[in-house]
Amino acid sequence: MRQALLIIDVQPSFDPPAWLVEGIERLLPLMPSVATVERHDEAVTPFRRQLNWAPGPADDSLVAADRVFIKHGYALTPETVAHLKALDVDRVLVCGIQADTCVLAAGFALFDAGLQPTIIADLVVGSSLDRSGALGVKLWRHHFGAVAERYEALLEG
Repeated sequence: MRQALLIIDVQPSFDPPAWLVEGIERLLPLMPSVATVERHDEAVTPFRRQLNWAPGPADDSLVAADRVFIKHGYALTPETVAHLKALDVDRVLVCGIQADTCVLAAGFALFDAGLQPTIIADLVVGSSLDRSGALGVKLWRHHFGAVAERYEALLEG
């Protein structure tokens, strides 16, 4: 099966746990990879005005993906989606930060683009509402169905 890895917002502003970064790094050599980094631009997305918080203005990805796309807000950019479509993969494995918001938003964008998004359940962290990520995985299963429970199974082939 041809697949790509999409890494959502694994960057300093979100203080990812070491186990998340290490797990993602183990998958990087196996397939094409794309990472997103959320940067703050109040003129584009009103984080400070509405949430009194914003990601760092100069964060970089903490994982060395093949391609990195900058985004402002929850959604994937059209360029990110176009790049993933051009990879001509059977599915896009999704992992990263904020399983119940940014990761879920990526799932909707991929689904709407005709791709098959699959969340990696043990390589996500949730928002402050549910840091475990369980809520995001439950929502993902409901909306898209495809869940890879353990990243180690992906290493085995």
